[in-house]
Amino acid sequence: MFKIPNKENQAKLIAAYAKDGKPYIKSLIVGSAEEDPRSQGYTVVCKTEFASMDDMRFYDDGCPAHSEFKATARGLGVEGIMTTYFTPELVRGSP
Repeated sequence: MFKIPNKENQAKLIAAYAKDGKPYIKSLIVGSAEEDPRSQGYTVVCKTEFASMDDMRFYDDGCPAHSEFKATARGLGVEGIMTTYFTPELVRGSP
């Protein structure tokens, strides 16, 4: 999650995600957070799913497109970033 006060820069960050559609990313969902105290000031939320930890590590450390994305994010007035890695233990879908 990112804390970016400027709405225009929030939109630019979301657009930057569209540039990375590499096959090691199983799914990517990104959007603006709802204005709500539970958001704790975070304004852009992304959930990226990988097939393996190796794929995630490559994306985080070795992917040129993600390196470019991180450089873009740094230039948009990001005031905070929260990243959490987890393994799903319960998954439910729509009926």
